[in-house]
Amino acid sequence: MRNVTARAFPRVRALWLLLAASLAVPFPAMAARPAVGRPAPALIVARLDGHEFDLATLRGKVVLVNFWATWCSPCRVEMPTLDAFYRRYHARGLEVLGLSIDEAPDDARVRQVMRQFHYPGALASAAKVNGFGQPVAVPVTYVIDAQGVIRARLQAEGPSGISRQALQRAVLPLLPDRASH
Repeated sequence: MRNVTARAFPRVRALWLLLAASLAVPFPAMAARPAVGRPAPALIVARLDGHEFDLATLRGKVVLVNFWATWCSPCRVEMPTLDAFYRRYHARGLEVLGLSIDEAPDDARVRQVMRQFHYPGALASAAKVNGFGQPVAVPVTYVIDAQGVIRARLQAEGPSGISRQALQRAVLPLLPDRASH
């Protein structure tokens, strides 16, 4: 028995070292989620209207990236609030992207929903680069300041999604004053 153990030990040790080394390299699913106070990750995606959304080109503007899905009831309920907020503050430098996590075959449903709103939409599955990754839950909205830093991560406040008041608290301090715009 001792000879078997002595011969097997180098193999077992090699397997443990291989396992430990593989865990030191993060898997994409285990990558760190975007954090408040940190620079926003890259996001480049074809919008539903055919134009490209590149978060890096929007420096100088406040950007909301809202992850949603057609099958998500709180997502659908909060979208009119996001739309009204976008229409009211777009002229002051606010941009919004509705980033659907629906699969590509559901493209027609996503387009149908987004036709009701003024802000652009896109399918996350169409992203060339999505440093935000797949959200753990939807809806979730990232508030990114004019310097490209995540300033808030807003989630649904019950079945009605995020409120106008939550958006105002997170976004209005980041927008330029009307007089300077």
